[in-house]
Amino acid sequence: MADKKIIRLTKQEAKRWILQKQGLLGDYRFHGKDGVLEFIRQAGCIQFDPIDVCGKNAELVLQSRVKGFSKSMLSELLYQDRKLIDYFDKNLAIFPMEYWSYFKRERDHHKRQERSKEEILQVKKEVLEAIAERGPLRSADLKLPQQVDWYWSKTKLSRAALEHFYFCGELAIHHKKGTMKYYDLAKNCIPKDMLESPDPCPDDLSHWKWRVRKRIGSIGLLWNRASDAWLGIPGLKAAERTAVFSALLEEGQIGLVQVEGIKDSLYALAEDIKAWEEEQKREKAGEPYSLKRRCEFIAPLDNLLWDRNLIEQIFDFSYKWEIYTPASKRKFGYYVLPILYGERFVGRIEIVYDKKNQLLQVPNLWYEPDVKPNKTMEKQIQTAIKRFAAFHERG
Repeated sequence: MADKKIIRLTKQEAKRWILQKQGLLGDYRFHGKDGVLEFIRQAGCIQFDPIDVCGKNAELVLQSRVKGFSKSMLSELLYQDRKLIDYFDKNLAIFPMEYWSYFKRERDHHKRQERSKEEILQVKKEVLEAIAERGPLRSADLKLPQQVDWYWSKTKLSRAALEHFYFCGELAIHHKKGTMKYYDLAKNCIPKDMLESPDPCPDDLSHWKWRVRKRIGSIGLLWNRASDAWLGIPGLKAAERTAVFSALLEEGQIGLVQVEGIKDSLYALAEDIKAWEEEQKREKAGEPYSLKRRCEFIAPLDNLLWDRNLIEQIFDFSYKWEIYTPASKRKFGYYVLPILYGERFVGRIEIVYDKKNQLLQVPNLWYEPDVKPNKTMEKQIQTAIKRFAAFHERG
């Protein structure tokens, strides 16, 4: 029987727990290209979104945590070193290559069931042979212009075919030019031992346990409630999720955390609980808690914000990504980033990067109603803007 002791935290301690886990508090823990890989392995995955107003979501997640991060580092890890791969996890995502085998059931699902499957399978031989002979191809390189039903609307058969074989794991993304994907045979992009390895999870429960454990670790603290934190895990409904939490708790893989003022229990990975307890011992032994206050701009789909209700309860900060909100109903703007200052969100900022003129623009900055910025805060925000500009200049 696993130890069911409960870790009790104040809200301030819960903030510190999450931000330290995220690498957003104190000195930078992640540095350069190795730091990119280290953070993504810790996070399990980072969400990808192609919209680029001031950097794509995955790039924004990394620039806030990895000292000296450049966009080329992520591209190299994906398409040269092949230590990362883009596929589905929390929706479109980037995760370590060694996780490939865990998503076999996702690939098998697409093999069994797909929109316009009959039309796609009719051109399978033609598409795969073209790539084998000519190398990585994009949709425009294939002469298959007929329209077929696809996920959001009708699209060209060439695109549907490439995406279907990518979903099935027969193709992989070889590289990208902007938002344009070039596909290659999976065997040319994924190491043979990983490509041929069986699914490590023999049943749905073991698969869900692996996925849920990763999501908890990706945020630091998480509850058993419906939220966007569980997106992209097929079949994981409320009853299944409760069974998974019970199993993980019984096995000692996770532990209970109670935060003052929050009714629902939270959960943390056993190793994170151990790290927290060791830190508490050090503090009691005379090593005071003293972490440098940082200012960071947080991505709209950042791991930290995957459960916005949880963040609102712990950080007293309400955030909505208004990109899909009609302009007349937006409270702030199309693409606005939360401003994290030390252990709290002090406001939000609208940043636009003009690629043509290589100019960073800041049309708006809003402070929270109860925030009265002093000179130190204003200086740190200006420093963060300059650092953000340097991230774009590095490319």
